[in-house]
Amino acid sequence: MTLTRSKATVFVFLASIIWGATFVAQRIAGDSMEAFTYNGVRFALGSLALLPVIILYEKTDPAKTRRTWYVGLAGGLVLFFGANLQQLGIVLSDSSSSASEAGFITGLYTVLVPIFGLALGRKTSVFTWVGALLAFGGLALISTGPEGLASVQTSDLFLVAGAVFWAVHILLIDRYVHEIHPLRFAAVQFAVCSALSMAAAFAFETVSLDGIRAGIVPILFGGLLSSGVAYTLQIFGQRKVAPAKAAIIFSLEAVFAALSEAVLLGELMTPRKYIGASVIFAAIILSQRNGRRRATK
Repeated sequence: MTLTRSKATVFVFLASIIWGATFVAQRIAGDSMEAFTYNGVRFALGSLALLPVIILYEKTDPAKTRRTWYVGLAGGLVLFFGANLQQLGIVLSDSSSSASEAGFITGLYTVLVPIFGLALGRKTSVFTWVGALLAFGGLALISTGPEGLASVQTSDLFLVAGAVFWAVHILLIDRYVHEIHPLRFAAVQFAVCSALSMAAAFAFETVSLDGIRAGIVPILFGGLLSSGVAYTLQIFGQRKVAPAKAAIIFSLEAVFAALSEAVLLGELMTPRKYIGASVIFAAIILSQRNGRRRATK
């Protein structure tokens, strides 16, 4: 398959749609099992689901194999912290915090990616900065009421910390995406994240087979779609989409989290949230317009 910039952008959009719905799945999973258990099981499923695809479709390049393992180990470690901090933030909330609010706080990586990119020597255009700030503002409109976040909870701090690791994860993939086997990398990072999560689950949680069976639907969604499909789409998409622009598109997570809440949980979007969604789309159009201009050089 020839990967064009347009196809890569579609892949990133699709990943953001799946991840947005996953916030609802994560919220539902919290009723049946604890954070480390959920991520341990779902990422194991995601890794296993990729094995037949790797065997059938991904050719082995010996020069890339060792790098794939090293980067996969690093990616799995970053993924372990990002995914579990996010899940802890969702399940430990002592308020009626919604999936879209969790999406907003996680969406801080929209601004963190270009900031971290500067530290790594990446140049970021004014258009990208404006797009990132617009996306952040849109996320705020989607995920908060007119009164804003009334107070900071421990769960919010977990989500903020998780956003830092999501930003690092985006930049890690951008750095090595052309030097690794993408599907093998995805499988390795999922396996590492699963192993670390299950170790933490047995150390700090009560792992219950009944809880896992009760949460089988969010596990299947999180394992097959969010992990197996969406993270793989991210890897292929970032082959052609710059990390700061990818982060802006990924900020659509909050939009689709809000829509998923409306469809699955009956929590309807307000006019304020629709305005926020429009702001995010404007941010994406702005960043992609700039990207097309730069591509002609």
